[in-house]
Amino acid sequence: MPFIQITIAEEHDEQRKRNLLEAVSAAAADATGTPEDAFRVWIVEVPATEVMVGGTILADRRAPRPADPEG
Repeated sequence: MPFIQITIAEEHDEQRKRNLLEAVSAAAADATGTPEDAFRVWIVEVPATEVMVGGTILADRRAPRPADPEG
């Protein structure tokens, strides 16, 4: 039985995660010709403070930016 682990940063809502799991499971079955019920797919969430994107911590990228005082 194939295993697929998806690692994502926290803060995705439950419906989005469900959609992701369903889509990955269906795509894997389609791509391999293996029945979908043979796959085990799960999500591992990591804190946004432990993910870097393009040299910036994801939590910092997600933080609201202060308003420009010069407007």
